[in-house]
Amino acid sequence: MVDGCSFCRLSENPDQRIVLRGDAVLFLQNEKEQGALLGSGVIIPVRHAETVFDLTLQEIDATFTLLKQVKAWLDERYHPDGYNVGWNCGTTAGQIAMHAHMHVMPRFRQEPYAGCGIRYWLKQPANRWW
Repeated sequence: MVDGCSFCRLSENPDQRIVLRGDAVLFLQNEKEQGALLGSGVIIPVRHAETVFDLTLQEIDATFTLLKQVKAWLDERYHPDGYNVGWNCGTTAGQIAMHAHMHVMPRFRQEPYAGCGIRYWLKQPANRWW
């Protein structure tokens, strides 16, 4: 556990709900984010690790084992048309909580940005710096 890490101190954050558990990992949903990102959540290791690059092989295996269970759970409840799944590593890449977390975001046909993934936003002319 790391002081100040919101994922290490889940009992102090009433907005985070543990939905599913696996070996060494958890799937969380944040109640505040459900309005914009229906069904979305994160898979985190129980042990504090800053990014996916710091996970052990056991934690990586546990993450992807839980991912299959999370998808089945989300499919049953929300019936999404697709998914975005990914990691932000470091502040430049958009990581806010410095505890490794895999985003799992169900996507729906009727969304205004349906068909737009992470690369859509990164490839925008406004993002060019060279």
